Amino acid sequence: MTASFVAENLACRRGERIVVRGVSFALAAGDALLLRGANGSGKSTLLRVLAALIPPAQGRVLADGVDVAEDPERHRAQLRYLGHLDALKPDLTLRENVAAAASLAGADGSRVDAALEAFTLAPMADRPARFLSQGQRRRAALARVLAAPATLWLLDEPTLALDAAASQRLEQAIASHRDGGGIAVIATHAGLTAAGARTLTLAEKGSDPAGSDPVPA
Repeated sequence: MTASFVAENLACRRGERIVVRGVSFALAAGDALLLRGANGSGKSTLLRVLAALIPPAQGRVLADGVDVAEDPERHRAQLRYLGHLDALKPDLTLRENVAAAASLAGADGSRVDAALEAFTLAPMADRPARFLSQGQRRRAALARVLAAPATLWLLDEPTLALDAAASQRLEQAIASHRDGGGIAVIATHAGLTAAGARTLTLAEKGSDPAGSDPVPA
């Protein structure tokens, strides 16, 4: 269980360009951090660094005091990352897609039905994913997160394609996750809210006004 999640003076590179720099924060159980900023400000790149999918250009990320670069696969196994892609297999049913996520996480299958109910997906549980609308696919991706428990959630624009009711259910899911000791870092330019959450706003050329300056590789 991740009880603390810390970033120390992070700089993030996209291609040959530094898009985020000077990012530091410390989160504990029950905390949430909202990443805000215009398109191109580096929110997605920062989340990928936090998930150990790409290395930072500078600084480090610590989970429970341990640099995630020491064992990035272990770090990734202990979090749930939701990117812009929904990662659903089109020929599997909705239930099968959610169940696969639960199984990979070693979770009890009973979580599958609860996750489907949380996003009002139960009536279409036996529908192949290729027949789902964009909004239904996004809700299915969120149900996969719920069905595969992990203390740390890294969510990239999770409200994409969601209507107001589904967005409210997402906010409820995030609140429940935090009430259970979970930590959430959420990139969003929408009106998503999380009570007591901190906010980090990234400028278009990085979190520092001098974000275009070079950072050593």
